[in-house]
Amino acid sequence: MTRRIKVAIGVAVAVVLILVVVASIVSRDKSLVRVTTAKVAKAPLVATVNCNGRVQAKTKVDISSQVMGQIVTLAVIEGEHVKKGDLLLQIDKVQYDANAQATQAGLDALFAQREADKFTREQAERDLERTKKNFEAHIESEQNLQKAQLALDSAKANENADERRIEQARQNLLANKDSLKKTTITSPIDGIVTAKPVEAGENAIVGTMNNAGTVLLTVSDMSIVEGEMEVDETDIPHVKIGQKAKLTFDAYPDKKFDGVVTEIGGSPITKSALGTDSSAVNFIVKVQVESPPSNIRPGFSVSGKIETDRRAAALAIPIPALVVADPASLERPKGKKPTPVPTPAAAAAEKKKDVEGVFVVKKDGAVDFRPIKTGISADLQAEVLEGLADGEEIVTGPFKALRSLKIGDRVKVDNSAAGPDAEKKS
Repeated sequence: MTRRIKVAIGVAVAVVLILVVVASIVSRDKSLVRVTTAKVAKAPLVATVNCNGRVQAKTKVDISSQVMGQIVTLAVIEGEHVKKGDLLLQIDKVQYDANAQATQAGLDALFAQREADKFTREQAERDLERTKKNFEAHIESEQNLQKAQLALDSAKANENADERRIEQARQNLLANKDSLKKTTITSPIDGIVTAKPVEAGENAIVGTMNNAGTVLLTVSDMSIVEGEMEVDETDIPHVKIGQKAKLTFDAYPDKKFDGVVTEIGGSPITKSALGTDSSAVNFIVKVQVESPPSNIRPGFSVSGKIETDRRAAALAIPIPALVVADPASLERPKGKKPTPVPTPAAAAAEKKKDVEGVFVVKKDGAVDFRPIKTGISADLQAEVLEGLADGEEIVTGPFKALRSLKIGDRVKVDNSAAGPDAEKKS
Protein backbone atom coordinates (compact mmCIF):
# COMPACT_ATOMS: atom_id res chain seq x y z
CA MET A 1 0.00 0.00 0.00
CA THR A 2 1.40 3.26 -1.02
CA ARG A 3 1.83 6.27 1.21
CA ARG A 4 -0.77 8.25 -0.78
CA ILE A 5 -3.42 5.59 -0.20
CA LYS A 6 -2.63 5.50 3.52
CA VAL A 7 -3.03 9.26 3.77
CA ALA A 8 -6.35 9.12 1.92
CA ILE A 9 -7.64 6.41 4.25
CA GLY A 10 -6.56 8.43 7.31
CA VAL A 11 -8.32 11.53 6.04
CA ALA A 12 -11.49 9.56 5.35
CA VAL A 13 -11.45 8.06 8.85
CA ALA A 14 -10.96 11.53 10.37
CA VAL A 15 -13.86 12.95 8.38
CA VAL A 16 -16.11 10.09 9.49
CA LEU A 17 -15.13 10.66 13.13
CA ILE A 18 -15.84 14.38 12.80
CA LEU A 19 -19.23 13.67 11.24
CA VAL A 20 -20.07 11.26 14.05
CA VAL A 21 -19.11 13.81 16.72
CA VAL A 22 -21.09 16.58 15.02
CA ALA A 23 -24.12 14.33 14.63
CA SER A 24 -23.85 13.39 18.29
CA ILE A 25 -23.71 17.04 19.35
CA VAL A 26 -26.60 17.99 17.08
CA SER A 27 -28.63 15.04 18.33
CA ARG A 28 -27.89 16.00 21.93
CA ASP A 29 -28.82 19.64 21.28
CA LYS A 30 -32.09 18.57 19.71
CA SER A 31 -32.97 16.60 22.83
CA LEU A 32 -32.42 19.67 25.04
CA VAL A 33 -35.37 21.91 25.99
CA ARG A 34 -35.06 25.29 24.34
CA VAL A 35 -35.77 28.14 26.75
CA THR A 36 -35.51 31.91 26.99
CA THR A 37 -33.73 33.45 29.93
CA ALA A 38 -33.14 36.77 31.65
CA LYS A 39 -30.68 38.08 34.19
CA VAL A 40 -31.84 39.13 37.65
CA ALA A 41 -31.18 42.87 37.82
CA LYS A 42 -32.16 45.96 39.73
CA ALA A 43 -34.81 48.18 38.20
CA PRO A 44 -37.33 50.84 39.27
CA LEU A 45 -40.75 49.30 39.95
CA VAL A 46 -44.14 50.96 40.33
CA ALA A 47 -47.04 48.83 41.60
CA THR A 48 -50.40 49.92 40.23
CA VAL A 49 -54.06 48.95 40.42
CA ASN A 50 -56.06 49.14 37.21
CA CYS A 51 -59.63 50.43 37.43
CA ASN A 52 -62.48 51.82 35.34
CA GLY A 53 -65.42 54.04 36.12
CA ARG A 54 -67.37 57.19 35.37
CA VAL A 55 -66.78 60.90 35.89
CA GLN A 56 -68.89 62.61 38.55
CA ALA A 57 -68.85 66.04 40.15
CA LYS A 58 -67.71 66.03 43.76
CA THR A 59 -70.72 68.24 44.58
CA LYS A 60 -73.90 67.25 42.77
CA VAL A 61 -77.45 68.18 43.77
CA ASP A 62 -80.52 66.31 42.52
CA ILE A 63 -83.30 68.85 42.91
CA SER A 64 -86.78 67.60 43.80
CA SER A 65 -89.86 69.52 44.82
CA GLN A 66 -91.17 69.59 48.38
CA VAL A 67 -94.60 70.63 47.17
CA MET A 68 -96.85 69.11 44.54
CA GLY A 69 -98.01 71.01 41.51
CA GLN A 70 -97.65 71.75 37.83
CA ILE A 71 -94.41 73.25 36.49
CA VAL A 72 -95.46 76.55 34.90
CA THR A 73 -92.00 78.00 34.22
CA LEU A 74 -88.73 76.21 33.42
CA ALA A 75 -86.07 78.91 33.41
CA VAL A 76 -82.94 76.92 32.45
CA ILE A 77 -81.71 74.52 29.80
CA GLU A 78 -79.36 71.57 30.13
CA GLY A 79 -75.70 72.62 30.11
CA GLU A 80 -76.46 76.16 31.34
CA HIS A 81 -74.23 77.72 34.00
CA VAL A 82 -76.16 78.94 37.06
CA LYS A 83 -75.27 80.83 40.23
CA LYS A 84 -76.51 80.12 43.71
CA GLY A 85 -79.98 81.68 44.07
CA ASP A 86 -80.78 81.80 40.34
CA LEU A 87 -84.35 80.83 39.38
CA LEU A 88 -84.55 77.28 38.04
CA LEU A 89 -88.28 76.63 37.78
CA GLN A 90 -91.65 77.79 39.08
CA ILE A 91 -94.46 75.51 40.28
CA ASP A 92 -98.05 76.73 40.08
CA LYS A 93 -98.54 78.74 43.30
CA VAL A 94 -102.19 79.83 43.03
CA GLN A 95 -103.48 77.29 45.56
CA TYR A 96 -100.60 77.83 47.97
CA ASP A 97 -101.04 81.62 47.75
CA ALA A 98 -104.77 81.26 48.45
CA ASN A 99 -104.08 79.03 51.46
CA ALA A 100 -101.63 81.58 52.88
CA GLN A 101 -104.09 84.45 52.42
CA ALA A 102 -106.92 82.44 53.99
CA THR A 103 -104.76 81.64 57.00
CA GLN A 104 -103.79 85.31 57.31
CA ALA A 105 -107.45 86.32 57.26
CA GLY A 106 -108.24 83.76 59.93
CA LEU A 107 -105.41 85.11 62.07
CA ASP A 108 -106.72 88.66 61.70
CA ALA A 109 -110.17 87.45 62.82
CA LEU A 110 -108.62 85.85 65.89
CA PHE A 111 -106.89 89.12 66.75
CA ALA A 112 -110.30 90.87 66.62
CA GLN A 113 -111.84 88.12 68.76
CA ARG A 114 -109.06 88.52 71.29
CA GLU A 115 -109.80 92.25 71.55
CA ALA A 116 -113.50 91.54 72.10
CA ASP A 117 -112.74 88.93 74.77
CA LYS A 118 -110.36 91.41 76.40
CA PHE A 119 -113.18 93.96 76.75
CA THR A 120 -115.45 91.23 78.10
CA ARG A 121 -112.88 90.29 80.72
CA GLU A 122 -112.39 93.93 81.77
CA GLN A 123 -116.17 94.35 82.12
CA ALA A 124 -116.34 91.15 84.17
CA GLU A 125 -113.64 92.52 86.50
CA ARG A 126 -115.63 95.74 87.05
CA ASP A 127 -118.85 93.78 87.65
CA LEU A 128 -117.14 91.55 90.20
CA GLU A 129 -115.68 94.53 92.04
CA ARG A 130 -119.08 96.24 92.21
CA THR A 131 -120.82 93.03 93.33
CA LYS A 132 -118.24 92.54 96.10
CA LYS A 133 -118.93 96.03 97.47
CA ASN A 134 -122.69 95.51 97.33
CA PHE A 135 -122.29 92.12 98.99
CA GLU A 136 -120.28 93.65 101.81
CA ALA A 137 -123.03 96.27 102.16
CA HIS A 138 -125.58 93.44 102.25
CA ILE A 139 -127.21 94.72 99.06
CA GLU A 140 -126.24 91.76 96.80
CA SER A 141 -126.67 88.11 97.57
CA GLU A 142 -123.85 85.59 97.71
CA GLN A 143 -125.31 83.91 94.64
CA ASN A 144 -124.84 87.06 92.54
CA LEU A 145 -121.28 87.35 93.84
CA GLN A 146 -120.53 83.79 92.70
CA LYS A 147 -122.06 84.51 89.28
CA ALA A 148 -119.83 87.57 88.87
CA GLN A 149 -116.75 85.54 89.80
CA LEU A 150 -117.76 82.83 87.33
CA ALA A 151 -118.24 85.40 84.56
CA LEU A 152 -114.71 86.74 85.16
CA ASP A 153 -113.15 83.26 85.15
CA SER A 154 -114.95 82.45 81.92
CA ALA A 155 -113.72 85.68 80.29
CA LYS A 156 -110.13 84.89 81.31
CA ALA A 157 -110.44 81.35 79.90
CA ASN A 158 -111.71 82.75 76.62
CA GLU A 159 -108.71 85.08 76.44
CA ASN A 160 -106.31 82.16 77.04
CA ALA A 161 -108.07 80.14 74.35
CA ASP A 162 -107.74 83.10 71.98
CA GLU A 163 -103.96 83.13 72.56
CA ARG A 164 -103.73 79.41 71.78
CA ARG A 165 -105.79 79.75 68.60
CA ILE A 166 -103.71 82.73 67.53
CA GLU A 167 -100.48 80.75 68.04
CA GLN A 168 -101.92 77.84 66.05
CA ALA A 169 -102.97 80.17 63.25
CA ARG A 170 -99.51 81.75 63.20
CA GLN A 171 -97.88 78.35 62.77
CA ASN A 172 -100.33 77.44 60.01
CA LEU A 173 -99.53 80.73 58.30
CA LEU A 174 -95.79 80.00 58.54
CA ALA A 175 -96.35 76.54 57.02
CA ASN A 176 -98.48 77.92 54.20
CA LYS A 177 -95.98 80.69 53.46
CA ASP A 178 -93.18 78.10 53.47
CA SER A 179 -95.10 75.94 50.96
CA LEU A 180 -95.73 79.04 48.85
CA LYS A 181 -92.03 79.87 48.95
CA LYS A 182 -91.10 76.33 47.89
CA THR A 183 -93.05 76.69 44.66
CA THR A 184 -90.15 78.86 43.48
CA ILE A 185 -87.05 76.65 43.13
CA THR A 186 -83.63 78.31 42.94
CA SER A 187 -80.14 76.88 42.52
CA PRO A 188 -78.55 75.81 45.83
CA ILE A 189 -74.99 75.99 44.41
CA ASP A 190 -72.92 77.49 41.62
CA GLY A 191 -72.65 74.96 38.83
CA ILE A 192 -73.97 73.56 35.57
CA VAL A 193 -77.39 72.08 34.88
CA THR A 194 -76.24 68.58 33.98
CA ALA A 195 -79.69 66.94 33.77
CA LYS A 196 -83.17 68.25 32.99
CA PRO A 197 -85.57 65.30 32.87
CA VAL A 198 -88.76 67.40 33.04
CA GLU A 199 -90.46 70.02 30.88
CA ALA A 200 -92.86 72.88 31.58
CA GLY A 201 -96.39 71.56 32.00
CA GLU A 202 -95.41 68.36 33.79
CA ASN A 203 -96.35 67.72 37.41
CA ALA A 204 -93.87 67.63 40.26
CA ILE A 205 -94.51 64.66 42.55
CA VAL A 206 -93.45 64.75 46.19
CA GLY A 207 -91.51 61.71 47.39
CA THR A 208 -92.92 59.38 50.02
CA MET A 209 -91.43 56.60 52.10
CA ASN A 210 -91.95 53.97 49.39
CA ASN A 211 -91.96 56.18 46.31
CA ALA A 212 -89.15 58.48 45.19
CA GLY A 213 -90.19 61.95 44.18
CA THR A 214 -89.64 63.48 40.76
CA VAL A 215 -86.06 64.60 40.12
CA LEU A 216 -86.63 67.90 38.37
CA LEU A 217 -83.06 69.04 37.70
CA THR A 218 -79.47 68.13 38.53
CA VAL A 219 -76.94 70.88 39.20
CA SER A 220 -73.27 69.86 39.38
CA ASP A 221 -70.25 71.86 40.50
CA MET A 222 -67.75 70.76 37.84
CA SER A 223 -64.86 72.73 39.36
CA ILE A 224 -63.99 69.64 41.41
CA VAL A 225 -64.33 66.41 39.42
CA GLU A 226 -63.93 62.84 40.61
CA GLY A 227 -63.69 59.50 38.91
CA GLU A 228 -65.90 56.91 40.62
CA MET A 229 -63.70 53.90 39.96
CA GLU A 230 -64.55 50.23 40.45
CA VAL A 231 -61.71 48.35 42.18
CA ASP A 232 -61.63 44.59 42.68
CA GLU A 233 -61.75 43.28 46.23
CA THR A 234 -58.28 41.72 45.88
CA ASP A 235 -56.76 45.16 45.20
CA ILE A 236 -58.64 47.14 47.87
CA PRO A 237 -56.16 46.31 50.71
CA HIS A 238 -53.39 48.02 48.70
CA VAL A 239 -55.35 51.21 47.98
CA LYS A 240 -54.96 54.09 50.46
CA ILE A 241 -56.32 57.63 50.62
CA GLY A 242 -53.79 60.10 49.21
CA GLN A 243 -52.25 57.75 46.65
CA LYS A 244 -51.54 59.19 43.21
CA ALA A 245 -53.24 58.00 40.04
CA LYS A 246 -53.05 58.47 36.28
CA LEU A 247 -56.41 58.81 34.54
CA THR A 248 -57.42 58.58 30.89
CA PHE A 249 -60.80 59.75 29.62
CA ASP A 250 -62.27 58.18 26.51
CA ALA A 251 -63.20 61.71 25.39
CA TYR A 252 -59.53 62.80 25.62
CA PRO A 253 -57.57 59.68 24.60
CA ASP A 254 -54.31 61.51 23.87
CA LYS A 255 -53.84 63.02 27.31
CA LYS A 256 -53.34 61.63 30.79
CA PHE A 257 -54.56 63.45 33.90
CA ASP A 258 -53.18 63.34 37.42
CA GLY A 259 -55.46 62.30 40.25
CA VAL A 260 -55.44 61.49 43.95
CA VAL A 261 -57.50 58.97 45.92
CA THR A 262 -59.93 60.83 48.19
CA GLU A 263 -62.40 58.15 49.30
CA ILE A 264 -62.57 54.34 49.53
CA GLY A 265 -65.95 52.65 49.72
CA GLY A 266 -66.65 50.59 52.82
CA SER A 267 -69.24 48.30 51.22
CA PRO A 268 -69.20 46.37 47.94
CA ILE A 269 -71.31 47.71 45.13
CA THR A 270 -74.23 45.66 43.85
CA LYS A 271 -74.47 47.54 40.57
CA SER A 272 -71.71 48.52 38.20
CA ALA A 273 -70.98 52.20 37.57
CA LEU A 274 -71.74 51.37 33.96
CA GLY A 275 -75.33 50.65 34.99
CA THR A 276 -75.26 46.85 34.84
CA ASP A 277 -75.45 44.24 37.58
CA SER A 278 -72.08 42.68 38.36
CA SER A 279 -71.34 39.34 39.98
CA ALA A 280 -67.77 40.44 40.79
CA VAL A 281 -67.11 41.95 44.20
CA ASN A 282 -65.98 45.51 43.54
CA PHE A 283 -65.67 48.62 45.68
CA ILE A 284 -66.03 52.27 44.70
CA VAL A 285 -62.83 54.30 44.99
CA LYS A 286 -63.13 58.04 44.31
CA VAL A 287 -60.18 59.66 42.57
CA GLN A 288 -60.17 63.46 42.39
CA VAL A 289 -58.96 64.79 39.05
CA GLU A 290 -56.34 67.52 39.18
CA SER A 291 -56.81 70.28 36.56
CA PRO A 292 -59.78 68.69 34.75
CA PRO A 293 -60.73 69.93 31.24
CA SER A 294 -63.11 72.87 31.21
CA ASN A 295 -65.69 71.05 29.10
CA ILE A 296 -65.70 67.76 30.99
CA ARG A 297 -69.13 66.26 31.65
CA PRO A 298 -70.55 63.83 34.23
CA GLY A 299 -70.80 60.29 32.94
CA PHE A 300 -67.63 60.35 30.83
CA SER A 301 -65.88 56.97 30.82
CA VAL A 302 -62.53 56.97 32.61
CA SER A 303 -59.83 54.37 33.14
CA GLY A 304 -56.96 54.72 35.55
CA LYS A 305 -53.95 53.29 37.32
CA ILE A 306 -53.61 53.94 41.04
CA GLU A 307 -50.01 53.90 42.23
CA THR A 308 -49.98 51.74 45.37
CA ASP A 309 -46.22 51.36 45.90
CA ARG A 310 -42.87 52.31 44.37
CA ARG A 311 -39.27 51.03 44.50
CA ALA A 312 -36.39 53.09 43.14
CA ALA A 313 -34.06 50.09 42.63
CA ALA A 314 -35.65 46.75 43.34
CA LEU A 315 -34.18 43.35 42.50
CA ALA A 316 -36.60 42.46 39.70
CA ILE A 317 -37.50 39.46 37.54
CA PRO A 318 -40.01 39.02 34.71
CA ILE A 319 -43.40 37.86 36.01
CA PRO A 320 -43.64 35.00 33.43
CA ALA A 321 -40.63 33.39 35.11
CA LEU A 322 -42.57 32.71 38.31
CA VAL A 323 -43.59 29.10 38.91
CA VAL A 324 -45.86 27.90 41.72
CA ALA A 325 -45.18 24.24 42.53
CA ASP A 326 -44.16 21.76 45.16
CA PRO A 327 -40.35 21.37 44.87
CA ALA A 328 -40.74 17.64 45.50
CA SER A 329 -42.91 17.31 42.40
CA LEU A 330 -40.12 18.81 40.27
CA GLU A 331 -37.74 15.95 41.02
CA ARG A 332 -37.22 13.40 38.25
CA PRO A 333 -38.38 9.93 39.44
CA LYS A 334 -35.40 7.54 39.75
CA GLY A 335 -37.44 4.40 39.27
CA LYS A 336 -40.80 3.31 38.01
CA LYS A 337 -43.16 3.12 40.95
CA PRO A 338 -46.94 2.96 40.90
CA THR A 339 -48.47 6.37 41.45
CA PRO A 340 -51.00 6.22 44.32
CA VAL A 341 -54.34 7.91 43.83
CA PRO A 342 -54.39 10.84 46.28
CA THR A 343 -57.31 11.24 48.66
CA PRO A 344 -58.96 14.69 49.01
CA ALA A 345 -57.21 15.19 52.36
CA ALA A 346 -53.86 14.20 50.87
CA ALA A 347 -54.43 16.46 47.88
CA ALA A 348 -55.17 19.38 50.20
CA ALA A 349 -52.03 18.64 52.20
CA GLU A 350 -49.96 18.49 49.02
CA LYS A 351 -51.40 21.78 47.82
CA LYS A 352 -50.24 23.50 50.97
CA LYS A 353 -46.65 22.59 50.06
CA ASP A 354 -46.71 24.65 46.86
CA VAL A 355 -44.21 27.48 46.90
CA GLU A 356 -43.36 30.29 44.51
CA GLY A 357 -40.04 30.07 42.76
CA VAL A 358 -38.03 30.22 39.54
CA PHE A 359 -35.77 27.92 37.52
CA VAL A 360 -32.14 29.08 37.76
CA VAL A 361 -29.73 28.14 34.94
CA LYS A 362 -26.46 26.83 36.38
CA LYS A 363 -23.06 27.08 34.72
CA ASP A 364 -23.24 23.51 33.40
CA GLY A 365 -26.49 24.27 31.56
CA ALA A 366 -28.73 22.40 34.02
CA VAL A 367 -31.60 24.10 35.88
CA ASP A 368 -32.43 24.16 39.55
CA PHE A 369 -35.68 25.27 41.20
CA ARG A 370 -35.16 28.16 43.64
CA PRO A 371 -37.99 29.15 46.04
CA ILE A 372 -38.20 32.93 46.36
CA LYS A 373 -40.11 35.56 48.28
CA THR A 374 -41.64 38.33 46.18
CA GLY A 375 -42.68 41.88 46.99
CA ILE A 376 -44.56 44.34 44.84
CA SER A 377 -45.47 43.64 41.21
CA ALA A 378 -45.38 46.05 38.29
CA ASP A 379 -46.93 45.45 34.88
CA LEU A 380 -44.28 42.98 33.69
CA GLN A 381 -41.88 42.58 36.60
CA ALA A 382 -41.96 41.42 40.20
CA GLU A 383 -39.73 42.39 43.11
CA VAL A 384 -37.58 39.65 44.68
CA LEU A 385 -37.05 39.99 48.43
CA GLU A 386 -35.33 36.66 49.11
CA GLY A 387 -33.91 33.73 47.17
CA LEU A 388 -32.00 35.32 44.25
CA ALA A 389 -28.89 37.41 43.74
CA ASP A 390 -28.19 40.15 41.25
CA GLY A 391 -26.89 38.75 37.94
CA GLU A 392 -28.26 35.21 38.22
CA GLU A 393 -29.81 33.77 35.05
CA ILE A 394 -33.37 32.45 35.24
CA VAL A 395 -35.73 30.74 32.80
CA THR A 396 -38.50 33.04 31.55
CA GLY A 397 -40.24 30.84 29.00
CA PRO A 398 -41.80 29.54 26.97
CA PHE A 399 -44.76 28.65 29.18
CA LYS A 400 -44.89 25.05 27.92
CA ALA A 401 -41.24 24.55 28.80
CA LEU A 402 -41.70 25.99 32.29
CA ARG A 403 -44.50 23.51 32.96
CA SER A 404 -42.43 20.52 31.86
CA LEU A 405 -39.03 21.39 33.37
CA LYS A 406 -37.66 19.28 36.20
CA ILE A 407 -34.78 19.90 38.55
CA GLY A 408 -31.49 18.90 36.87
CA ASP A 409 -32.77 19.14 33.29
CA ARG A 410 -30.28 20.53 30.81
CA VAL A 411 -31.58 23.34 28.63
CA LYS A 412 -30.62 25.12 25.45
CA VAL A 413 -30.80 28.90 25.87
CA ASP A 414 -32.20 30.63 22.80
CA ASN A 415 -32.92 34.35 23.27
CA SER A 416 -32.85 35.15 19.56
CA ALA A 417 -36.60 35.80 19.47
CA ALA A 418 -36.87 37.32 22.93
CA GLY A 419 -36.39 40.94 21.85
CA PRO A 420 -33.47 43.33 21.64
CA ASP A 421 -33.10 43.52 25.41
CA ALA A 422 -32.83 39.79 25.93
CA GLU A 423 -29.64 38.12 27.00
CA LYS A 424 -27.70 36.62 24.07
CA LYS A 425 -26.23 33.25 24.77
CA SER A 426 -25.35 30.43 22.42
